[in-house]
Amino acid sequence: MGEHGKTTFPQEVLDQWAGSGLDLPALFSAGHLGERMGVRVVEASADRVVGTMPVEGNTQPYGLLHGGASAVLAETLGSVGAMLHGGPSRIAVGVDLNCTHHRGVRSGLVTGVATPVHRGRTTATYEVVVTDEQGKRVCSARLTCVIRDAA
Repeated sequence: MGEHGKTTFPQEVLDQWAGSGLDLPALFSAGHLGERMGVRVVEASADRVVGTMPVEGNTQPYGLLHGGASAVLAETLGSVGAMLHGGPSRIAVGVDLNCTHHRGVRSGLVTGVATPVHRGRTTATYEVVVTDEQGKRVCSARLTCVIRDAA
């Protein structure tokens, strides 16, 4: 959540969700955990979701970005993409997350970009690449979500 009001949505997403009565930036945000971690979703569509997270406050005892923090960023961005793919009458629930951590980061901001690998009727899989401020890959992740009808 954090500064979720600054999320950019393409017009087709705004049109698709217009009658839902939902606050899109709040719905497609990082939630309470992400808010505490400083995750900010800056761009969101079913084709591409971009978010950032500060390293500071999200480190492990050695002062490096915690792998779990990268996982939170990846799951947030992939889930937003899957929800947007599913549309207003469906929900997406993560069922598998795998992360490979490539390098340590001690400061600054990391950026995650989620792009679809598969978008089906009942599942969606997103690849998420997390990079540091120099554009070096920090983490590669893959999230699969089940998509089902909303209650």
